[in-house]
Amino acid sequence: MNKNIIITGTSRGIGFELVQLFAKIGCKVLALSRNETPIKNLKLENVTCFSFDLNDKKAYQKVEDFINDEWKNVDVLINNAGALLNKPFAETSISDFEYVYKTNVYGVAELTRIVLPYMKSGSHVVTISSMGGVQGSMKFPGLAAYSSSKAAVITLTELLAEEYKESGITFNVLALGAVQTEMLEEAFPGYQAPTSALEMAQYIFNFSVNGSKYYNGKLLQVSNSTP
Repeated sequence: MNKNIIITGTSRGIGFELVQLFAKIGCKVLALSRNETPIKNLKLENVTCFSFDLNDKKAYQKVEDFINDEWKNVDVLINNAGALLNKPFAETSISDFEYVYKTNVYGVAELTRIVLPYMKSGSHVVTISSMGGVQGSMKFPGLAAYSSSKAAVITLTELLAEEYKESGITFNVLALGAVQTEMLEEAFPGYQAPTSALEMAQYIFNFSVNGSKYYNGKLLQVSNSTP
């Protein structure tokens, strides 16, 4: 499959697995993470990785330059990177909220804005949210900043699908339940999730490639457990 794929948050967990799945079928992948070493060490053909921080304004220019110089177009963008904060609300300061929102909301919005001019009809933007961001779902103490930021990208996705509906570019958001990753361990120490990072990555991989045929501006709840 000859597609150009950009994935954020690739140093561990789901993002790390996604890079390998796309590389295996011959896609070109730009893997973006603050720590590029885990992907670099895989020495995968067709995979480019460099250190990228969603909070660094200059980093976006690096991505834009790469697309211009190497690819010219992007078929799939997977906004997978996320920042987690587990702290009682009474102790959660404005700078805590800023830290989480800068990665989970502003970073998603800015990278999407940078990449969109290189997308065409049939391209797909997939943003990874959380069940904690879904209205009416079970909520957990300590995740006020994280879960509310994940709610924001759900609405952002719906808005982008409407704004770009004439372009043929599709936008969807996946609200994930518990997946056995380092981030889950940080949020819920000791909890054993029924889904592995690889299993969830396989679902996201398939959805990224095929989901745009059936969905646009939709939130899909990908969860078989609580949390």
